[in-house]
Amino acid sequence: MSTSIHRASSPRERIIRWRRRGGLSALALALPVLIVFGYFSWKPLVQGVVMAFQKWNFVSDPTWVGLSNFQYVLADPLLAVAVGNTLLFTVLALAFGFPLPLALAVAVSTLRDRTRRLASFLAYLPVIVPPVVAILLWKVFYDPSESGLFNSVLAAVGLGPFPWLNAAASAMPSIVLEATWAGAGTATLIYLAAITSVRPELYEAAELDGAGIASRIWHVTFPQLRTVILIMLLLQVIGAAQVFAEPYLFTGGGPQNATLTVMLLLYRYAFTGGDYGAATALGVLLALVLAALSALYLVITRRWSE
Repeated sequence: MSTSIHRASSPRERIIRWRRRGGLSALALALPVLIVFGYFSWKPLVQGVVMAFQKWNFVSDPTWVGLSNFQYVLADPLLAVAVGNTLLFTVLALAFGFPLPLALAVAVSTLRDRTRRLASFLAYLPVIVPPVVAILLWKVFYDPSESGLFNSVLAAVGLGPFPWLNAAASAMPSIVLEATWAGAGTATLIYLAAITSVRPELYEAAELDGAGIASRIWHVTFPQLRTVILIMLLLQVIGAAQVFAEPYLFTGGGPQNATLTVMLLLYRYAFTGGDYGAATALGVLLALVLAALSALYLVITRRWSE
């Protein structure tokens, strides 16, 4: 019996092999794309970080102010309000918007092919509607008078009328309801594609063992989707933390700042107060928080995903 010892290649040997395999040619072809991507993607990010330490209105020359922008943002009493509202939106969006697409995908996957295609189209239909159009339509539906669409429907069963967007207690749940309706279609199709990729023999083996539909979903479908579920959960948290269009178009942050979010506060800094330095400082703080949250989330869930 013979044994062979494989010596670890040195960095120089790896570089030589890379060059012989056409690495330089591939790099030369990709270089223009990398330059364009870096210029339009990373340059604004770097400029934004630099602007966070400057006082600049895009007219006069920028002035270096150090950490003054961060101190101003952290001392603003509206920051705590915006953070609390953003956390509330995130929690409500996860409570309603995260399980709903998964449940829809599981339900659609049990249908026959023709019915499945129709159900998939209907689930994705809200995504086709432009976000601004959808928000403005729902704003009409949320008319707080008795003649409003939602109040008219609820009046048939003896409920309402409800103030919807006009009351601080119901404004944020109303926004979450529209956001869930608008965004569930994409997640549903992603989950549906993942479900259809599960090997059929796993379901057949579970069925032979006497497992019912609910048991097969719990013991076969969900474990096979755990990586997709983890990624979608992280993406939804990041997206919910950056919510802007819905509170801006529905309520403008009202009533009584009940729907003021971090991104809407950033918008006010920049385009209402003209303080672009404070706006970019708040953006940098949000990016750091989301990056730290993402890193912590990946570390915590790494073992479960394996």
